[in-house]
Amino acid sequence: MGCTSCLSGGCSTNISQNGCGGGCKSGSCNKMNSFDWLSNMELPADQKFNVVEVRFKNGFKAFYRNTQKFDLCTGEPVVVEATSGYHIGKVALQGELVRLQMLKKKVDENTDLPAILRLPTERDLAKWKEAQAREMPTMFRTRQIVQEMGLEMKLNDVEFQADNTKATFYYSAEGRVDFRELIKVLAAEFKIRVEMRQISLREEAGRLGGIGVCGRELCCSTWLTDFKSVNTSAARYQNLSLNPAKLSGQCGRLKCCLNYELDTYMEALKDFPTIEKPLQTQQGVVELKKTDIFRKVMWFGYENDSNWYPLSVEKVREFIEMNEKGIFPETLAQLTDEANIAQEQKRQALEQSKLVAQVLEQKLKAQEKQQLEKTDPNKQTQLKKSKSKKKRKSKR
Repeated sequence: MGCTSCLSGGCSTNISQNGCGGGCKSGSCNKMNSFDWLSNMELPADQKFNVVEVRFKNGFKAFYRNTQKFDLCTGEPVVVEATSGYHIGKVALQGELVRLQMLKKKVDENTDLPAILRLPTERDLAKWKEAQAREMPTMFRTRQIVQEMGLEMKLNDVEFQADNTKATFYYSAEGRVDFRELIKVLAAEFKIRVEMRQISLREEAGRLGGIGVCGRELCCSTWLTDFKSVNTSAARYQNLSLNPAKLSGQCGRLKCCLNYELDTYMEALKDFPTIEKPLQTQQGVVELKKTDIFRKVMWFGYENDSNWYPLSVEKVREFIEMNEKGIFPETLAQLTDEANIAQEQKRQALEQSKLVAQVLEQKLKAQEKQQLEKTDPNKQTQLKKSKSKKKRKSKR
């Protein structure tokens, strides 16, 4: 996320030089950035895809048609068509990669898309900067109005349109909110058209940004756009403690990263036997206490005993088969001893195979030396000289 190498012009405060206007702060100008890996491959002008992906505040992106065939660069500001008036955004992606993005987001190429109107003038950029300067005071004042009206909603962000005639208010709420009266008050207060847009708690965290417990920027504020449901079962499968403080992200919901490695754990758990009922030994009933997925070890223990006994997956399968046949071992310790003996035998066999491999390697090296000495008689004298030099150095 280094701004010095950013294609959008870095954090330059001069917007006309394709900078972000110094508005990176904690979110950086690479928020929801897309790398154009086809930028070095140029197509003929008549074959170039005429749809451009434009980025707005907090990483929101939309598709626009370049009907007038402007020669655009990544990060360059453009004036685009809005529902009423115009807005200014920055070019995020163009070319054939936009076609792939439209396919990913299930947007038809032949659908009616808004157009890029023109390149912004100095006057347009100055007006846009004025609109951006109004956002923070408007948000603070709106929060006061919401509090005075007693509405159960949390205002997260305000985005003014570049023509300074419309503002979008982003809020989050647990239930349905009747904000009809609020819209009238805001329209009279700020002399603008008002649009209220409800967002989820995960989207709120993505808009605000922050640093996760991993030390990196939040996934939802840098690259994650598809928020999938996360269940506590994902934590159980990965043997994580069900501590809400550790499993919850900054949005207050379960962390999205719990799903990242879930498929790998589910694949690994296929090798483990399913224990439908408690197993039995002559000493008493045995319960499964813990599963070590990476080592493929299952830990068992008695009901009123604090000692846990590790068993390999193969040994557990044998244990289940013995119970099904009505055979009950004396204790769990007996099974673990047998497993330890088997592991020791495997270890000894591995060590023996390593020794055999070392002996064979030494024999091969000796044969190679003999062949070299036979083919090149001067080689032997060179070897003796090098050995004598090494001995002299060691004596010194």
